[in-house]
Amino acid sequence: MAPPLFNWGVKDTHRGTPVVVKMENPNWSMVELEGPEEDDLMTPTSSPAGVSRDKGKGRGKNAKQLTWVLLLKAHRAAGCLTSLAPALWGLVSAVKRRVAAGKTDADTDGGRELENPTVKTRFYSCIKVFLWLSVFLLFLEVAAYFKGWHFVAAGIQFEHFLWAPAFGVKDFFAWLYASWVFVRVEYLAPPLQFLTNACIVLFLIQSVDRLVLCLGCFWIRFKKIKPVPKCGDAIADLESGESKGFSFFPMVLVQIPMCNEKEVYQQSIGAVCNLDWPKGKLLIQVLDDSDDPTTQQLIKEEVQKWQQEGANILYRHRVIRDGYKAGNLKSAMNCSYIKDYEFVAIFDADFQPTPDFLKKTVIHFKDNDELGLVQARWSFVNKDENLLTRLQNINLSFHFEVEQQVNGIFINFFGFNGTAGVWRIKALEEAGGWLERTTVEDMDIAVRAHLHGWKFVFLNDVECQCELPESYEAYRKQQHRWHSGPMQLFRLCLPDIIRSRISVWKKFNMIFLFFLLRKLILPFYSFTLFCIILPMTMFVPEAELPAWVVCYIPAAMSFLNILPAPKAFPFIVPYLLFENTMSVTKFNAMISGLFQLGSAYEWVVTKKSGRSSEGDLVSLIEKGPKLQRGSSAPDLEEIKEELRRQEQKTSKKKKKHNRIYMKELALAFLLLTASARSLLSAQGIHFYFLLFQGISFLLVGLDLIGEQVD
Repeated sequence: MAPPLFNWGVKDTHRGTPVVVKMENPNWSMVELEGPEEDDLMTPTSSPAGVSRDKGKGRGKNAKQLTWVLLLKAHRAAGCLTSLAPALWGLVSAVKRRVAAGKTDADTDGGRELENPTVKTRFYSCIKVFLWLSVFLLFLEVAAYFKGWHFVAAGIQFEHFLWAPAFGVKDFFAWLYASWVFVRVEYLAPPLQFLTNACIVLFLIQSVDRLVLCLGCFWIRFKKIKPVPKCGDAIADLESGESKGFSFFPMVLVQIPMCNEKEVYQQSIGAVCNLDWPKGKLLIQVLDDSDDPTTQQLIKEEVQKWQQEGANILYRHRVIRDGYKAGNLKSAMNCSYIKDYEFVAIFDADFQPTPDFLKKTVIHFKDNDELGLVQARWSFVNKDENLLTRLQNINLSFHFEVEQQVNGIFINFFGFNGTAGVWRIKALEEAGGWLERTTVEDMDIAVRAHLHGWKFVFLNDVECQCELPESYEAYRKQQHRWHSGPMQLFRLCLPDIIRSRISVWKKFNMIFLFFLLRKLILPFYSFTLFCIILPMTMFVPEAELPAWVVCYIPAAMSFLNILPAPKAFPFIVPYLLFENTMSVTKFNAMISGLFQLGSAYEWVVTKKSGRSSEGDLVSLIEKGPKLQRGSSAPDLEEIKEELRRQEQKTSKKKKKHNRIYMKELALAFLLLTASARSLLSAQGIHFYFLLFQGISFLLVGLDLIGEQVD
């Protein structure tokens, strides 16, 4: 446009639809489009004399501008397509590389070689049978669809087809399809519908239980209910920052069990040695079960370093390493000096308690002789590391803030989380001590202590930082142990629960709610309903699964689950799909533990990345040393440098790889096949659910979620 100086004396002949365009590299975007003026809409017949020529020019401008706008839109669409193609190609290339170079979950690694191969492949074989059957039925249904054979459950006439076929191919196919329809209507649909209705009932019961838990959590927040020590003055002084009013300093034993965890041992030892507690009334046991001599030496040197700085810390290593973590803790509690201590605090190798952790937890035991356990909440330093850690954070936030808090407030019982808790040693001894009979020794001791009348307290406002598994392989093994162990424990402790002297309500809560509903029914119906029954109803349409079961109720439950972590609301759909995907691992683990199959006693230490080590050590440095730890800051800086050197050496020696999970891949193709079948029936909600759930299984099966493993 010319400057105003050159427009003097020029008549304004603006006509048409002006377009204001802004260039956004690499595409063009239209910012403003003005509407046509009134004169632009006049026809030539109604135009005043002498202006028809100008109107013709206006119409020419309109045509040119419209062409220009269309070209801009075409350019933008082409830009989107060109940017989409490289992304799709990159995804295909990544999948190709992982399929070519990845290890499958059938490879013997990390303890999986202990599992019976026959038991190991039985579950996968069943899934493959369903997959090949669904592929065959899909081809059969597609062929029948194009022939116009659309049978429904009511009013099917089979007499036209159920006759011995001649030698013609068409007649044989008609007989085959009619026979299949007859079999599914008469023999398959009734039991499948019965199983569907049973799973729906279980689904509704579990949904009601989850809703009640959420209402209980809402009531706790609304009434601002939280556990308060009976000695209120001491905790008030502690919260106000006046530690001089805190006079309850019993003898406390702190245990740090670990096994081959050289990525995180420094941060846990450093955090525990900085606990604000009188040195003469605190003893730290580092219980090292490592079988790697290098790791043993590193941990021993770390303990010696803190001993030189004045910490009351001991290093213990077992010669006979039986019973995993339970055996390690049991061995440590047999020491003769344990009789001098009243409480024991347990922290796993990746947990970093704050200096005031003991002051906030041990105070609840004062003047409360019935209290056996104080459990703190976990917080996660790497919850935003990747999609997998974000989804885990949703699950565990609900577990702590809803399940643990509600059960602790209203029932005084919940499952011990195995770490970040303080036990009264007398309660451990009366319950029988640590037993090596299951892979969930923490839940085992909690159940036995509750049967002996001990009460528990959960502190939702006391947090202990830890690390989430960042690879799907580590998370999968962790979930297998967490869902196999409760079923082992249920088999063992059911007679003790029935014979115990606790109230009938507490027995009902422990047997039905704690074990059956939340540990057995939940993984059973989530896998059976959404991974088996739903695809089968696509091929046996006479058995119906309502849309509210497929979509509305799961969406509502996912919304309730995500409430304790509101920042994760954008991930509600991936969370729903991923939970259904994880139901395969949980169902397999539950069956293994319930029937004592090959992998029931499998224990693999969860792989840690040590990402939180550096940040926590730096925070300890910034806080400044204590008076009795005058030389700790330079040592922490040295530890920080040593961590960096070890990480560089590890990255050079080890190459990360992915795994291909065959069960998840087989279920992915099963669900995608069922989604294709649902198109023939025009079932919109079922189609979209099966499609996205199949894609979710595909991504997990190719290990495209989380980090790769060493």
